[in-house]
Amino acid sequence: MSERVDNTALAPTSGEAEEIAFRDDDGDLNFRFVERVSQAVAAGDAADVMALCGDLHEADMGALLEHLEADDRPKVIALMGRGFDFTALTEVDDAVREDILDEIPNEAIAEGVRDLDSDDAVYILEDLDKEDQQEVLDRLPALERISIEKSLEYDEGSAGRRMQTEFIALPSYWTVGQTIDFMRDSGDLPERFYNLHVVDPAYRLVGLVALDRLLRTRRPASISEIMEEPEHIVQAVADQEEAARLFTAYNLVSIPVTDESERLVGVLTFDDIVDLLEEEADADIKALGGVNAEEEISDDVWTITKSRFTWLFVNLLTAILASGVIALFESSLKSMVALAVLMPIVASMGGNAGTQSMTVAVRALATKEIDRANAMRVVRRELIVGLLNGLAFAVIMAAVAIAWYGPAQIGFVIGLAIIITLVAAALGGVLIPLVLDRFGVDPAVASGPLVTTITDVVGFFAFLGIATLWFHLG
Repeated sequence: MSERVDNTALAPTSGEAEEIAFRDDDGDLNFRFVERVSQAVAAGDAADVMALCGDLHEADMGALLEHLEADDRPKVIALMGRGFDFTALTEVDDAVREDILDEIPNEAIAEGVRDLDSDDAVYILEDLDKEDQQEVLDRLPALERISIEKSLEYDEGSAGRRMQTEFIALPSYWTVGQTIDFMRDSGDLPERFYNLHVVDPAYRLVGLVALDRLLRTRRPASISEIMEEPEHIVQAVADQEEAARLFTAYNLVSIPVTDESERLVGVLTFDDIVDLLEEEADADIKALGGVNAEEEISDDVWTITKSRFTWLFVNLLTAILASGVIALFESSLKSMVALAVLMPIVASMGGNAGTQSMTVAVRALATKEIDRANAMRVVRRELIVGLLNGLAFAVIMAAVAIAWYGPAQIGFVIGLAIIITLVAAALGGVLIPLVLDRFGVDPAVASGPLVTTITDVVGFFAFLGIATLWFHLG
């Protein structure tokens, strides 16, 4: 990957060179820089565009592409020609990348991905339709085409789709000196690597040699003397989240990937896993908020409207159900107006408490921190937390209600309702994700409406029911 990090550019303005910082003092993308690039694109000035963007790191180039107008993005790439690093397309939103690829000729895409690491090339090409994808692949050198095609054969979300097919493999009978000489003389090494992979004649992985250990060992020593047995290996067909858990649990920097015959086919590195963890966390946060995991900030209005409609419709149904509970106590509300005023407080407290428990439970399930061994301990903890918070807020709200309306009974009623609601919210927030996960349903997606429904129904029913019985209403 590119190591260019210069974040300033000489931008000619009115015949003079003006230095414009890529980022402002707060670290945000400088809008003057974006405007200057847009002006250069509008003028079709390739030299000016290269002066501005030629030395940007791929992450910064990706940020710039996202801030440019949609029509300007492919023009920037065309004006930069061979100077554009296609790795930048791995740094942009999916929607932005797809729009850009739609506007770029397939021959330009083939030229751009030719020198990328295989995992980056796969990340870009998987967005193309099959016909365009094949046309691009046909324009690549045979070895690169074969490695990319093999990765594309694996399912999306698998380790094989994420892996990098560039790695160093060597036999165990080589010496350290032979290995070092081979790496010095080879012109086809991975751009970044951390381990050497020792394989047998059938290309099955038999050992690993850390790069630092190789350099600390004298040249006559055999590779078989310093190699270590691989402790962690991922199957290419395995879910990429399984690999991510290994990285985080054992602090790995790379991990070998093997096929069904146990032959070495690729390597996963920590930079791929960091991107994956970010994507998973992003998807979980969106799911908890009722937003489609595929939604991007760059999506158009109609796409976002459609993706959010389903969730809002589900919430409408749950709201109707909660309103139905309120309707059961219509006569009580007419008899005592204070109930209508205080009722939303109980439901709001329950909703917030349920969301807290649910968020913790969903995240713990995603990271495998909750399993059958400790599930009941977590449930008991949430139950106690809900009870203690319920008692505390019952006292606070009872005092507020008495000060507001006078009779001590109203304080007792709302206090008891809050205790019941917060306990139910805490239990619902943790039990619902656990049950959904047990039945193979994604708890991040489905927990929200169910927890909201339970807290609203329990909150309204507890408060209005207790008040009706206590004050003999209805």
